[in-house]
Amino acid sequence: MCCHVIYVIRTAGRGRTGARGPSGDTSTTVFSRPKQKLGEKEIEEHSFSGMATAASWKPLLLRALDSNAHLKHSTFFQLATIGSNGRPSNRTVVFRGFQEDTNEIQINTDRRSAKICWYFTESWEQFRINGKIDIIDGANSDACKLQHREKAWFASSLKSRLQYLAPAPRLPDISNGSGEENQLDPSEGPVEAFCLLLFDPEQVDYLNLKSNERFIFTSRSSEQGFKVWMSEKVNP
Repeated sequence: MCCHVIYVIRTAGRGRTGARGPSGDTSTTVFSRPKQKLGEKEIEEHSFSGMATAASWKPLLLRALDSNAHLKHSTFFQLATIGSNGRPSNRTVVFRGFQEDTNEIQINTDRRSAKICWYFTESWEQFRINGKIDIIDGANSDACKLQHREKAWFASSLKSRLQYLAPAPRLPDISNGSGEENQLDPSEGPVEAFCLLLFDPEQVDYLNLKSNERFIFTSRSSEQGFKVWMSEKVNP
């Protein structure tokens, strides 16, 4: 399948070609020539083959991870969720990479709307990401998702896997300090308590305190069913 690349430029007035977007708004213009810049005119690249898209906030995040790689805590971020009872919950989790060639952020956890807050102390960059969480546990009926869960399990260290054999979090400690260690066959698949979370971003708020710049990246679905991203430079 041919992979197409389009560029969408949002301006305050009429697009230079006069072409109308899906909503009839002439402020959205599509160009085929390769050009990308973030500034007075916000340009977003969309590359799609099937449903895959390229979001320009992703290179910013990867660059921040690279420039802060010498700091062990750079892969830690705060994940906030709202439970079915309406109560908010916040915890620190570890970035496990992106799910294959998608924009979905991978997180491993012990047994839906969510928000991520991620600050890089070395480069002074902050990412606040809103999106939806897909929880994949052993009861999931999707065979492909179960394969992703198993892949994530074996990608974790044996020490990390052993944590999922420990007593359930926040229950009373009845071990009496016995110090008994759990045993796990390295070739054994995911245990019941292991869940894979796939966070699908819908909006990214990027702030760079060194350059004093801030961009809001917002996704929407096109008439063709593709997820496309628009960017806007805003006041810090």
